[in-house]
Amino acid sequence: MPDSSAQRAAPADASPATVTPPYWDEACRHLARRDRVMKKLIPKFGEARLQSRGDAFTTLARSIVGQQISVKAAQSVWERFAAEVGGPSTRLAPASVLALDTPTLRGAGLSARKAEYLLDLARHFESGVVHVPLWQQMDDEEIIDELVAIRGIGRWTAEMFLIFHLMRPNVLPLDDLGLIKGISLGYFSGEPVSRAEARELGEAWAPYRSVATWYIWRSLDPLPVDY
Repeated sequence: MPDSSAQRAAPADASPATVTPPYWDEACRHLARRDRVMKKLIPKFGEARLQSRGDAFTTLARSIVGQQISVKAAQSVWERFAAEVGGPSTRLAPASVLALDTPTLRGAGLSARKAEYLLDLARHFESGVVHVPLWQQMDDEEIIDELVAIRGIGRWTAEMFLIFHLMRPNVLPLDDLGLIKGISLGYFSGEPVSRAEARELGEAWAPYRSVATWYIWRSLDPLPVDY
């Protein structure tokens, strides 16, 4: 199962504007009414809330660059990659990535596999295979199906994208180690938790399971979760 820390906590550029979900306050009230742990946890973090920044292609490209390496290493590689593309690191164009060859991408510090993944991602966006303009009308599973067809993007990465970029309110990423660990500590006194138990617990959080997940992550790491 993926470790939630490396990809979600990639340092963000200082310049891009951020957007917060309009449903957040209502979600907090709902969770506090339905869940004793959430009732105690939510007030600890004041006005902090989920934020979305950047665009879809750049967000997914960052997730690929950050796979299986440290946050510091991911940021270093990302900056070198963005410099090769020749654009601001907060918004990259798929066509600019496709203009690069694999040796150039390797020279930016990317593995051969990640270079292939980034080129495949760019081809999907440039060709219109992914229906970005329609995502707001599509349900979560339809978007996940589109994203996992891209090399290098699995279900966990797609779910992180739904939460952190599209700010979908009701995602429960059961493959996320941080979520499972937080549920274990917060609800089961540190005892091991199965996916079935986590799913059952999450039913009480609906329709705001993304918000509850965000607070579970915060219970493990007080620094804001970013993606």
